Amino acid sequence: MLQVCLNGPRTRAEHPSLPVSPSELAAEAVRAVAAGAADIHLHPKDAEGRDALEPRLVAEAVTAVRRAVPRGARIGVTTGAWAAPDPRERAALVRAWTVLPDHASVNWHEDGAEQVAEALLDRGVGVEAGIFSGTDAAHRFCASPFVGRTLRVLAEVTDPEAATAERVALALLAELAPVRPSPVLLHGEDGGAWPVLRAAVRLGLDTRVGLEDVLVLPDGTEAPDNAALVRAARVTGAAERP
Repeated sequence: MLQVCLNGPRTRAEHPSLPVSPSELAAEAVRAVAAGAADIHLHPKDAEGRDALEPRLVAEAVTAVRRAVPRGARIGVTTGAWAAPDPRERAALVRAWTVLPDHASVNWHEDGAEQVAEALLDRGVGVEAGIFSGTDAAHRFCASPFVGRTLRVLAEVTDPEAATAERVALALLAELAPVRPSPVLLHGEDGGAWPVLRAAVRLGLDTRVGLEDVLVLPDGTEAPDNAALVRAARVTGAAERP
């Protein structure tokens, strides 16, 4: 499964085509799904372009994308602590959502991760457990009662260096070995994005690509949009499969 991550916490200053508004997210999602993405991850944003979890903003973003993409394309959002640092507030916002995504990511190294995950599951929203390299997230998740209750694990390699990211990815997967939930989506960021994507394909794992993770194509040129990244990921994946 190839997921597209449309925008992330980035701003328009980092890429001129970064989708911010609901209509922009919808248009980018349509093109990305047409290019081969099966799943969508997005960050709803406020009028200043900052990530937000307020019910109105989540509803507007999810509704716009859901109306635009083909039936069957699943839509997920972030619950990152940078959008609402107080975990009690994050959980309360989730419980107040009026339009529900299919799933939402919860970063397990953040305080209150289990509280937010419980709120999502209570609403019938699937949980993507975000396990960042370089944190204690894998240890915390392996000891968590949420093992077996999540939709998938996002093994997130935060090393941005092409030369070392794959090694970090393998170490992160080893940390998850005591439970090795299935499925696992493995992805990297910036300079590590393409090496980690190739590793994920070779290992038979789900992966993702999009302007949240990387702004350039495998040849180093700037990606014009998310769809171009998805097309490049499919070509790269085809070349890596046995």
